[in-house]
Amino acid sequence: MRHVAVTITLLAGLATISLTTPALAENRRALEAEARKYGAPMVWIKDGAFTMGSQNGLSKAQPPHEVYLNAFYIDQYEVTTARYAKFLESIEQGQSRPLPMSWEQVNLSDDGDRPVTGVTWTAADAYCRWVSKRLPSEAEWEKAARGADGRTYPWGNEEPTFKLANYDKPLAHNFYSDSLRPVDSYEAGKSPYGIYDMAGSVSEWVADWYDEKYYVTSPKSNPTGPARGQQKVLRGGSFGDPAIQLKSASRESYFPTDKGPYVGIRCAQDAF
Repeated sequence: MRHVAVTITLLAGLATISLTTPALAENRRALEAEARKYGAPMVWIKDGAFTMGSQNGLSKAQPPHEVYLNAFYIDQYEVTTARYAKFLESIEQGQSRPLPMSWEQVNLSDDGDRPVTGVTWTAADAYCRWVSKRLPSEAEWEKAARGADGRTYPWGNEEPTFKLANYDKPLAHNFYSDSLRPVDSYEAGKSPYGIYDMAGSVSEWVADWYDEKYYVTSPKSNPTGPARGQQKVLRGGSFGDPAIQLKSASRESYFPTDKGPYVGIRCAQDAF
């Protein structure tokens, strides 16, 4: 009887652990989310495989290939002008301040919830480090945008409309107030993980160096791009791009020290 009692106790204990493990994991994620600096909400992307790239489109997105990624966090919204202004304020007097293109146009009372744009890769990298984060890898960005079901756009396979994304606009004189909208504007255009503006709005820097043929030799687990290069990868298309550039597999590139009026920031972070 003693042996039976001990066995029952052990089984009960295992059942308790089994029942509480999801709760503990959820509590861990809640604690991690609370620890984010400056209150920028992040979304947890679970570990697992997805199909990266596409057979349809330019050669730079081919071939489609399966990639496994560890779990990670990514910003739910693009970095806003208000958050970037805090970064600029933190830089000591006399040091170089990485001002975005046309920063003098920004009126924080009106534009504070619009995405910052016209930033170099170097500035984007510095901002993410300042908030104890990092730029996402190209693979992380694509998984966060399209999920694991191979969808063409963040919202699914439906062709873009102006209710889903901000795109195909001319470059206005004041593009903050005339071309950009607040970062939570396109509810229907969210990715499967609930992430906003992964198509249109502003293109987003990722960590990787660019190589058009990289997908041919890309590692199958946690790829981080070529070891070196001349340009960095941009993802997501922008308010100035046509609909074809909004596909989640589309890849573009730009020199890391150059500014462009269509380029912004989204940060990521390792899962603890």
